[in-house]
Amino acid sequence: MAVAALLAAIAVATAGCSSEPGGARRVVVPSVVVPSKVAPPAVVPSTVAPPAVEAAHMSKSTPVRVQIPAIGVDSRLMDLGLRADGTMEVPPHGFPAGWYTGGPTPGELGPAIIAGHVDWTGPAVFYNLHNLKPDDLVTVMRKDGSVAVFRVTLVEEFPKNKFPTELVYGNIDFAGLRLITCGGLWNPKIGHYVDNIVAFAEYIAPAR
Repeated sequence: MAVAALLAAIAVATAGCSSEPGGARRVVVPSVVVPSKVAPPAVVPSTVAPPAVEAAHMSKSTPVRVQIPAIGVDSRLMDLGLRADGTMEVPPHGFPAGWYTGGPTPGELGPAIIAGHVDWTGPAVFYNLHNLKPDDLVTVMRKDGSVAVFRVTLVEEFPKNKFPTELVYGNIDFAGLRLITCGGLWNPKIGHYVDNIVAFAEYIAPAR
């Protein structure tokens, strides 16, 4: 997935919250001719790097449900596309969460994106996202019947005006997942929270 397509989702850095508070190439090395009275040549170390091993991942399949036992999340997933202005859509209510259809599906190589509100008219789907800890598990059920399991590696809070776009949406060489909601203080002048909570996770295996 090209970075440009993923960066379009940056709108979630300034939205996604309630509108009201509380709501190996083969290389041939030439041989060297050595005179008969000269000691055998030392073995020349190969300069050919071993072929890269592609990180474990799954094929494309639409996600339909996300479960995060550590914080009590069990939500179906709706599709989130792009608005006319090129920004990412957000769920219209506090439930369910949604996944960004312009990025990889969870389990594919790259950063899959799932976003949800922190509150609406009360606690919303990702109300406790800030309580996630490294090694907590996230399970995503997919339309083809497969289940992708991710392990949380990092949970951070970022000011929306300093949102690390490349870190969150940029290309990665493994199957990753970003869970995004709002956090920090509520700013009534702009009708949004001032920060984003982002949980980073890495694919570990298909569930069995």
